Amino acid sequence: MKPVTLKQISETLNISITTVSKALKDYPDVSKKTRKLVRETAETLNYKPNSFAVNLRTKESKTIGLIIPEVVHHFFSSVIKGIIAQAEKKGYLVIILQSNESYELEKKQLDLLLSKRVDGILISLANGTADYKHLNNIIELETPLVMFDKIAKIVNCSKVIIDDRKAAYIATQHLIDIGCKRIAHFRGPMLPQNSIDRFLGYKKALIDNNMPYDASLVYLCDCSDKSFEEGRVNAKKLLEDHNDVDGIFINTDMVAIGALTEFNRSGVKIPEDISIVGFSNWFMSSVISPTLTTINQPGYEMGKNAFKLLYKEIKDRKKNKPINYKNLILDTELVIRESTKT
Repeated sequence: MKPVTLKQISETLNISITTVSKALKDYPDVSKKTRKLVRETAETLNYKPNSFAVNLRTKESKTIGLIIPEVVHHFFSSVIKGIIAQAEKKGYLVIILQSNESYELEKKQLDLLLSKRVDGILISLANGTADYKHLNNIIELETPLVMFDKIAKIVNCSKVIIDDRKAAYIATQHLIDIGCKRIAHFRGPMLPQNSIDRFLGYKKALIDNNMPYDASLVYLCDCSDKSFEEGRVNAKKLLEDHNDVDGIFINTDMVAIGALTEFNRSGVKIPEDISIVGFSNWFMSSVISPTLTTINQPGYEMGKNAFKLLYKEIKDRKKNKPINYKNLILDTELVIRESTKT
């Protein structure tokens, strides 16, 4: 069945196409009675506006692109909810793409979004992204771009982040304050920036407290879809390599839960033998036994604010206003639970 047109509505009511168009747009120079009649007829005939024609006229697609490393991660699912909540208020559709932590796929997805003429793009970088030419290309094309969580500091655009270095410092300081003397770190990959900053925060807390930094106490995790298994494997290695470790700061909650599970299996008492602090405050952190002390990362707020920055840039560009990029840093907090000593 072919889509219903304005012409069909006008012929049904025996009025002009112009009057039908104005009535549907609620123009005041069309009487309330006619506007009501046109809307009722349009609904009866199942009329749908031609979005392509509207886009050509307004030069807006009313869609934005969102690229995230993984959809199933609790943090990113919270970010998505925050973005969609704000986007719906402004009448925007969100196209969600998953890069699977792949730089090559990330590039292809950006090209796809550009071909779809999205009004703007939100992105959290894949762990494998080390070259930023594809991102700078977006900016050169004057397509609004906002980065969040996993960012590139040298790309000139608005960003919504947390202070990962400060949060990691607080997490490590908590372990020191409860009496831990040998503190290990299960870190993320060498990229992205937040993984680097969490490692640096851990290291600085040790140095500021006159505790020696020992590189052998740092275990690398890819933080991929095998994060739980990485936590379990690294916990097993730690027990083999260092039986004197009494505290661990871990880059993400999923890795931390994997580690905690292995310690439980091995008969290591948490927190009596080893205290653990995770990062992100995933919902599983509050239900695993023992419950996990962690850094609360405000995913929903990050999503809301990322969309707000993007929306402002979209509107400012349309009005030819100067663009002022912002670097918004959201607060985090330490949530103390059973995995650390009291």
